[in-house]
Amino acid sequence: MPRPRPFGRARDRKASAMDTAAPGLTFRDATEADVETLVALIESAYRGDSSRAGWTTEADILQGQRTDPEGVRAVIKSSDSRLLTVERGGRVVACCQLEHRGDHAYFGMFAVSPTLQGAGLGKLIIAEAERQARETWAVTEMHMTVISVREDLIAWYERRGYRRTGRMTPFPYGDERFGIPQRDDLQFELLVKELA
Repeated sequence: MPRPRPFGRARDRKASAMDTAAPGLTFRDATEADVETLVALIESAYRGDSSRAGWTTEADILQGQRTDPEGVRAVIKSSDSRLLTVERGGRVVACCQLEHRGDHAYFGMFAVSPTLQGAGLGKLIIAEAERQARETWAVTEMHMTVISVREDLIAWYERRGYRRTGRMTPFPYGDERFGIPQRDDLQFELLVKELA
């Protein structure tokens, strides 16, 4: 299996689509030094009052934490995973996880700073993540799971080419590492996009 190339280093001679579509953004692999910054970013995008500045908030359905330093560190250290970190003007503004799972990649831990949501940044980042997954691992599909009651978020992914599969997995009730549910009907739905 080919080793992943670092984001933002050893770039191809040809400019990527992101170089022209998103000037001023820098994409790179996260390091241990980024852990606290990334935890704060992810929490701000999904939990608490700060998340209400954006549209991806889960504050009405989940309280408690979204992730923790151990979870972020595990993604950074995994040999089959990378945590794409996005900077603008030297400030971390977004991130997402890419994990190699055989013939497909898994997309997760996606967060955009709440004050920057709704301006098109998310769709540029997911497009770059898909490109990197194709080029690095030659995968043909991207998979992700989304809380099934998040209809607005699922619709956003559908506009990016993802399809609902109807395949559900249970929410880990009782494990506060994933938050404290405020309702009893939470589950994850698998979304899939062909990358060919």
